Amino acid sequence: MAAHLQGSLFDQADELRLGNLDGIRRTELGRGAWLDELPGWLSGSDELFEQLAAEVPWRAERRKMYDHVVDVPRLLAFYGPDDPLPHPVLAEARRALCAHYADELGEPFTTAGLCYYRDGRDSVAWHGDRIGRGAHEDTMVAILSVGTPRDLLLRPMGGGSAVRHPLGHGDLIVMGGSCQRTWEHSVPKSTRATGPRISIQFRPQGVQ
Repeated sequence: MAAHLQGSLFDQADELRLGNLDGIRRTELGRGAWLDELPGWLSGSDELFEQLAAEVPWRAERRKMYDHVVDVPRLLAFYGPDDPLPHPVLAEARRALCAHYADELGEPFTTAGLCYYRDGRDSVAWHGDRIGRGAHEDTMVAILSVGTPRDLLLRPMGGGSAVRHPLGHGDLIVMGGSCQRTWEHSVPKSTRATGPRISIQFRPQGVQ
């Protein structure tokens, strides 16, 4: 799966390396929801993007919308609890997240969903991860982004002002508390020329 990534001048590490999660910053969103952010958690992430883009068995999906079946505007891959992750650094990232959030989450992150946004035409509409336990329980979704930054937007359920978080080049964001029930998030289409991005979403079992 070929896509041109313009590398970041700030992400030129010689090896893939995860930083310390102690530097993560939390923002209370309200309604029991919060957001943790750590820019540049993964150094050398452009190399990981290239490997994932080339080696993950990406699939295109189609979805019924009204009277038509349309292409889902991004490529997808999913790794269950017993599936080996497509790169060792992702397994290391999941272990680090499990250890850091062990007391607060009370269970491990077990699955990994990958989304490949090939250019500004790819997107995901407003939604919360409310299939399964996320519909009625507090939970966490941790997202590691590699490739060109794209905006992740968040807004309260029922409407309200959106907050914007550009994510790419090894950035980490964790949505926690009631966030999946009381807030929505999206990656909107972009009319600007933009390169490709891959997001890796770590979730506990039973949350989608």
